[in-house]
Amino acid sequence: MTALLRLSGWIDAFNERIGRLLSWLVLAAVLISAGNAIMRKAFNIGSNAFLEIQWYLFAAVFMLGAGYAFLKNAHVRIDFLSSKLSTRTNTLIDIAGIVVFLIPLSLILIDLSWPLFVRAYDSGEMSQNAGGLIRWPVLLLIPAGFGILLVQALSELIKRVAYLKGLRDEPMSIEHGPSDEEKLAAELAAKAELVAREGARP
Repeated sequence: MTALLRLSGWIDAFNERIGRLLSWLVLAAVLISAGNAIMRKAFNIGSNAFLEIQWYLFAAVFMLGAGYAFLKNAHVRIDFLSSKLSTRTNTLIDIAGIVVFLIPLSLILIDLSWPLFVRAYDSGEMSQNAGGLIRWPVLLLIPAGFGILLVQALSELIKRVAYLKGLRDEPMSIEHGPSDEEKLAAELAAKAELVAREGARP
């Protein structure tokens, strides 16, 4: 299990680096979008290549960031249910979800999307828009994104099994300090307590 936890740590570090890179891609998308809008409005100059690179960058952030979101536990949960369950029960539900749904889904979508990328790469498929971009880089994002999500799913599975075996204190990665959601919850609880106190005064 020690070797598996070490592998999990390497996968987590890999997705941490991807997350940092993607923050720069978001900035690039914003700058390109703003520059494209300024050129179009001020000088009546437009470019399909710049329009397409915007959604290429968005696709990269969305597809390649799925593993990073899983690492940070930023995916959608049904909080009003999970908050009422024990950590162990939530961990068992996570394991079932990873094994039964996430891993098979990732493998299926990698298998289905890889031929699309290969065909586009071999044929040199281009955008149908004048001045548009080649298509294979954006199609490569689909199997790459699900591949990254798949390895992060393996990392999360290792951590949760290690937690059940008593080898970890938490079933997922531990962030330093409270998350934004936890800070907001604490702030709302403090305000509610203050309102209750003021309401209780004669």
